[in-house]
Amino acid sequence: MKILSAEQLQEADKVTLKTEGISSTRLMERAASLVFNEIHTRLEGADICIKIFCGIGNNGGDGLVVARLLHKYGYKVKVYVVNYSDKRSDDFLINYDRYTKESHCSPQSIDGEEDFPEISPGDFVVDSIFGIGLNRPASGWLGKLLNHINHSGAFCLAVDMPSGLFPDKVPAQGTPVIKANYTLTFQTPKIVFFLPQTMKFSGEVQVLDIGLDRSFLKEAKAVAQLIGKREARQLYKPRNKNTHKGDYGHTLVVGGSYGKIGSIVLSAKSTLRAGAGLCSVFVPKCGYEILQTQVPEAMVITDKDNHELTNIETDIKPDVVCFGMGAGKSAKTVEAFKLLLEKNENPLLIDADGLNILSENKDLFELLPKDSVLTPHPKELNRLIGEWEDDFEKIEKIEKFTKRFKIILVLKGAHTFIFSGKHIYINNSGNPGMATAGSGDVLSGIIAGLISQKYEPLVAAILGVYLHGLSGDICAEEMGYEAILSGEISDNLGKAFLALKKDDN
Repeated sequence: MKILSAEQLQEADKVTLKTEGISSTRLMERAASLVFNEIHTRLEGADICIKIFCGIGNNGGDGLVVARLLHKYGYKVKVYVVNYSDKRSDDFLINYDRYTKESHCSPQSIDGEEDFPEISPGDFVVDSIFGIGLNRPASGWLGKLLNHINHSGAFCLAVDMPSGLFPDKVPAQGTPVIKANYTLTFQTPKIVFFLPQTMKFSGEVQVLDIGLDRSFLKEAKAVAQLIGKREARQLYKPRNKNTHKGDYGHTLVVGGSYGKIGSIVLSAKSTLRAGAGLCSVFVPKCGYEILQTQVPEAMVITDKDNHELTNIETDIKPDVVCFGMGAGKSAKTVEAFKLLLEKNENPLLIDADGLNILSENKDLFELLPKDSVLTPHPKELNRLIGEWEDDFEKIEKIEKFTKRFKIILVLKGAHTFIFSGKHIYINNSGNPGMATAGSGDVLSGIIAGLISQKYEPLVAAILGVYLHGLSGDICAEEMGYEAILSGEISDNLGKAFLALKKDDN
């Protein structure tokens, strides 16, 4: 699913009005009716007080349509108009009149702190104050109103976007922003719903298709792509019956050191679970018996050294090399990694200590093959590219970094981001239970296993991240978040593939 900017969505509105020959008021009615339908479906006429806070722009107009429809269906509705300006949008004024005529009551005006209504924890609040049109922080009594709503304890549903949240920048520390429990957003998600610094404001997000012009949406260049089941499924390549293990590639997993062999076990297992035809593992001698016991399907090659990697030499010709898990950063290991980079002609996936070695020896970036995949968590990323002011600057720095070295970067997080130059993909599978030791090692193995099967590295990264999250979701359904172990994410990959291929009813 495409993620578009506020400017693109505003342009999509204009194109839709022209191509369909409808008024902006009609389009507002269509969009806000979908919001009403979602509320009505969930509340089912419940005896609950719904307090709707409307701005004086088009987002406020949406709120007035919702209020009118809720009143029509017998809900107890209280409407408050937040007078933050003397200006009113035309559609706001039209729907203000419609609401007052059909409900036979006028909204209460909020002109200052003395007008704030009491909000109880049992109330249902609809935030329809700003939407995506905000261009400056909410200050003074307006900011206090947003905090008043937040501190009420009431359930809060935001229409299109939580008020106080910008569509294209991170609010300054302490800036008042509605913390919605649920956000019903129009046509496409907004990138701020997925950024670590801003995702806390939107709560659970649902996208409402309001029928904007399909041709425009198809041609619009996305800010990012949200990867769900539909998108991931399009990337999956079914297997032919007449094949053998050689058709699915050979992955070489390199890493481990004394006391850190478990990470390599996880990566090797996941490589095979992801479908690699063959997997070889290169480890220090101390890992030999562990690998032979824990992953009998893998072939094990050992370094001459018992405790660490010192000379990575093999006679095999793998399709992809996965390096770094548990490798450590000793001088001998750094030198061995450098020699591997100089000799290697295969796609590379680099994780964990491999990333740390790169960050401390930045001249090695120049040795990375094109389309190498790096899989850092935020702290590892910081060591790779330096500090950033906020998430938007972070994105800019990653774009420049991946473009300069022609690599793919997988930034792990609650919503894992995949970067390739200016192309951004945001994963929408996974859950908090996956924040556990070894989860990243599993992900590295999955992506490497897909690359070995001749998936393009970018496709392997996108599909691998989605499958990793989907497997974690399957684990969570069976055992809850807290009990998930990373090995179980690997073990449930088969169920994830089946779920990916299964049609939704």
